[in-house]
Amino acid sequence: MYLLGIETSCDETAAAVVESGERILSNVVASQFDVHRRYGGVVPELASREHLRAIVPVVRQAVEEAGLAYRDLGAVAVTCGPGLVGSLLVGVSYAKALSLSLGVPLIGVNHIEGHIHAVVLEQKPNEVPFPSLALVASGGHTHMFYVHRIGEGDYRYELLGRTRDDAAGEAFDKVAKLLGFSYPGGPIIDRLASYGNPEAIRFTVPRMKGNELDFSFSGLKTAVLRHVQAAGMEAEIARRRELARSAPGGRPTLERWLEATPQPTLDLVASFQQAVTEELVRHALRAAVERDVRSLIISGGVASNSRLRQRFSGQAVPYPVYFPSLRLSTDNAAMIAAAAYPKFLSGRFSDLSLAAEASLAL
Repeated sequence: MYLLGIETSCDETAAAVVESGERILSNVVASQFDVHRRYGGVVPELASREHLRAIVPVVRQAVEEAGLAYRDLGAVAVTCGPGLVGSLLVGVSYAKALSLSLGVPLIGVNHIEGHIHAVVLEQKPNEVPFPSLALVASGGHTHMFYVHRIGEGDYRYELLGRTRDDAAGEAFDKVAKLLGFSYPGGPIIDRLASYGNPEAIRFTVPRMKGNELDFSFSGLKTAVLRHVQAAGMEAEIARRRELARSAPGGRPTLERWLEATPQPTLDLVASFQQAVTEELVRHALRAAVERDVRSLIISGGVASNSRLRQRFSGQAVPYPVYFPSLRLSTDNAAMIAAAAYPKFLSGRFSDLSLAAEASLAL
């Protein structure tokens, strides 16, 4: 069965065809990086407009790369939330029209569930031991779920903790912007951090009242700001911003970033990354022990971070840990098609009342 997935929750227009929930036949992603770069972050109105321009050619390319015709599709799956409501509306509206015209089922998928299935998709059948602790960390989300499998291919999710302010990836991007690096800043911090001392600055994170498994990253961002002000870094930040403006495509090489970044700033970057990743690891391991899980699933854009992968792969983590490949860590439509397949098997279809929900819960 060939299932078309469509993903437009934020700033990337994506479409993919997945066979029987296991085999990726195509996975097309159109990035809006060049549109949002000049603003240092995603502008929702511009994102919606770019999705309108890209959705038809991206879906067409996904079907063609899969070697199929539209009539070969067995169902259409689409992200219906959470995300930017204008962006979601483009994908949901197009998926409804395509489903109706083809006479095939429509399946609404939670974006966060898609990130979890990005891991399941790439494993051999039944390889991931359940119950599992799933940490989904990205620019828009930092959530932990207790995931257990019900029957063949059906899953249930229990929310254990979430961020109360900035998501982990959002904190990376905001700190990078504060320090004068270009957007998206998370990958730049990851690359530069390897040249700094992660123990140079001791950042503290708040202990949460109420649910101690919740996260908070806004305080780390404020701590970096205070460090910048105390160290008088305005001139070097201005130089980096000018470097970003003058570089082709707004993307200076690593060598140019290193030339414009003194060692104390590299230490600051490394220490900040260390604080974020250690907080993610600490929460995940605590929740795993409390719920007696058999494995860990780490997904979302922050799952691409090399330090986070290193920490979860260390001997101090007494569980099998599963990451998606780098291509499925960031937003994509293959994960949406994979998450929709169990719903297809059990007949849990959506109708034309399917709505885009910016704060959809899993």
